[in-house]
Amino acid sequence: MAAPLPSSGTAPLPLAGFTAGVTAARRADELGAMLERRGARVQHGPAIRIVPVHDDVRLHEATRAVLDTPPDIVVATTAIGFRGWREAADGWGLGDTLLDVLGRCELAARGPKARGAIRAAELPDPWFPKSESSAGVLSHLLSRGVEGLRIAIQLHGEPLPDVVDTLRPAGAEVVELPVYRWMPPQDLAPLDRLLDAVVGGGVDVLSFTSAPAVASTLSRADGRGVHDKLVEALRGPVTALCVGPVTSARLEGLGIETVQPARSRLGALVRVLEDGAPGRAVALPVAGHQLEVRGHAAVVDGVLQAVPAAPIALLRVLAERPGRVVSRSQLLGALPRRGGGEHAVDMAINRLRHALGAPEPVQTVVKRGYRLALEPEFGQVGARCAEEGRW
Repeated sequence: MAAPLPSSGTAPLPLAGFTAGVTAARRADELGAMLERRGARVQHGPAIRIVPVHDDVRLHEATRAVLDTPPDIVVATTAIGFRGWREAADGWGLGDTLLDVLGRCELAARGPKARGAIRAAELPDPWFPKSESSAGVLSHLLSRGVEGLRIAIQLHGEPLPDVVDTLRPAGAEVVELPVYRWMPPQDLAPLDRLLDAVVGGGVDVLSFTSAPAVASTLSRADGRGVHDKLVEALRGPVTALCVGPVTSARLEGLGIETVQPARSRLGALVRVLEDGAPGRAVALPVAGHQLEVRGHAAVVDGVLQAVPAAPIALLRVLAERPGRVVSRSQLLGALPRRGGGEHAVDMAINRLRHALGAPEPVQTVVKRGYRLALEPEFGQVGARCAEEGRW
């Protein structure tokens, strides 16, 4: 799943030049398409797969418990989970009985999608929190009082200890409904390639749409011996994009700052990334040109130019020190492949100039190295602003 760069001469799309990693299993194509429409290059490495448990003994037993002793309150956490529960009950010949029982319960949903699934079953309109979170549901239940109440909670792929372990001491009897499970992907190669790209500097944004995807990604990185490098990348140049606070919690516990939308929606997720894209670019006035460095590309005077891996690596280093000379030995350390000595640096600089379509921005300083020809009037203040990305 990769989008080509827009052709030269067209106004660059907001995410053009950036590479976004997608760890989602469900709706990955939808998310990838939204990113690509805004110009991003997308690399997909699913971190999880959804395994329905229609034949799971635990779900059957929990459903029977709900039917035999109807709960006072039923909480649906996801639309796919609620629908899956109904489908499983239908397969057991219990579908109509389940709907009858649910129709006599107080219903709550974690968010509007779960609410929609309940309404689609022609059940009473459930309550749901504005926060669209399990914490919001828990707060609502505790505020109304749960002592002596029987509460059935549809799980969303993993246990909800924060909810369950709070309701039970508050006096509630809780029935957990495990409708599906998250499992590692059967084919780990795409995730491994994505991890390699993240730690190798080939990804600008890594997106997560579920907490299990975060856990699985970290676990796989640990198993491959790159956990610390992954965390370092996400603390540094790679943006961790999360659909909501539940998804981001594990990352933030590792000291990783995350970007997330106000509402937990894929569209909102892409928009918040789009809105923040200008802050990821380094814009510099150099040698009569306006240069903007974006991920794996550059924008020169408003025209997006694809830049190969080695030249873009050198351009990033030069852009971090605009107007200052960077030695060949320093630039050599930035090359993805370091064979060939300093001659490889000279070759990569030539390719960079060609890719930019203008040789002027990159100046040769004889016997010293190279520098970006920052406009003199910007001086040290301009260089400092450029280093901080404040153009």
